[in-house]
Amino acid sequence: MNFVFVSPQFPETYWNFCAALRRNGVNVLGVGDTPYDNLSCQLRDVLTEYYRVDSLEDYDKVFRAVAYFSYKYGKVDWVESNNEYWLSLDARLRDDFHVTTGAGVDKMAEWQSKAGMKPLYAAAGVPSARQSKVTSIDAALDFAREVGYPVFAKPEYGMGAGGTAKVDNAEQLQALFCSIPADEPYVLEEFVPSSGITAYDAILDSHGYPLFENQEEFPPSMSVIAHEQLDLAYWSHPDVDPRLRDLGRATAKSFGLASRFVHMEFFRLAEDKPGLGGRGDYVGLEVNCRPAGGYTPDMMNFAHSTDVYQIWANMVTSDCRGLPESNDLYWCVYAGRRDVHQYVHSHQEILDAWGDLIVMQRRIPDALSDDMGNQTYTARVRTEDELRDFVSFVQEQR
Repeated sequence: MNFVFVSPQFPETYWNFCAALRRNGVNVLGVGDTPYDNLSCQLRDVLTEYYRVDSLEDYDKVFRAVAYFSYKYGKVDWVESNNEYWLSLDARLRDDFHVTTGAGVDKMAEWQSKAGMKPLYAAAGVPSARQSKVTSIDAALDFAREVGYPVFAKPEYGMGAGGTAKVDNAEQLQALFCSIPADEPYVLEEFVPSSGITAYDAILDSHGYPLFENQEEFPPSMSVIAHEQLDLAYWSHPDVDPRLRDLGRATAKSFGLASRFVHMEFFRLAEDKPGLGGRGDYVGLEVNCRPAGGYTPDMMNFAHSTDVYQIWANMVTSDCRGLPESNDLYWCVYAGRRDVHQYVHSHQEILDAWGDLIVMQRRIPDALSDDMGNQTYTARVRTEDELRDFVSFVQEQR
């Protein structure tokens, strides 16, 4: 099997996907814009070959790289980056090289469109916020009057908190409309009173059946975390709420998701909301056709005592999980800190106080620091109370 992995060097832990493929006997063919000598030793050791391009934004050069691999190794069987930024590139390469193990351009565009998700949520029976495409200021004002302020604006195609804004009144909406680039489609949504964002993660086989499932809890708004430079804390559960599992599986079926690692986000209502549900109910936010970002796959491993990289590779090569489920389950919690703040407890005091419960601590790459902070401490604990004590200890400020 020939697997073209796009941008295998970022995030840094993605070498684990390549290593798992290699263990399964796959030719792992990397295409990236990082010089070969700057790749990690772990990644270099598991790649069959690496083709460097000046820029992954230059499609002609990326096409030539994949054409070279096809000429040298035979037909390409898979193309994947597992990275939101390159999903449309992956899809275009699949179409051009007749790779049928993943979505093509049209299907990927539907999955990535905030507007395109709405009818698919409805077909799955998953409630979601009312939405309108921003076509004119008059239409935007009419929609806001219909659903009531505040409303939430975001790019129809976008990643993370970039370009998002909470709009509290007509004046702010008019100012936002004037600032939106003419060639960038935006949507407005009714504001959802949320106590937090709950994520459903799954590795899906070729029939859309989950080989692995996970639940995470995030703050109500990642855009607020980024814009106000707050400290981020989030965690992976030892199990999955059956209500969330049912919604996640129904969404995967409605979207036609298969042979992928997916990350679905749901609001958890802070209060009753007519048309959406009661307090504590889940409301569809968005579907991401790739793994959760940053070091979250590693957190899943720690929470479930497993190896999601290997489960994913087993899905690719044999369409099965291949690893047994473990009964040794934990809460795995991420607590980030920012260089702009001063904290009560030093780095060494954190290590001394929490010892072997800390399973990861490191600096965050600049490309991820807006959302995640500059320094992470990740712990594996047995109880939710212990989890909250850890976050408080790490993030207590002077």
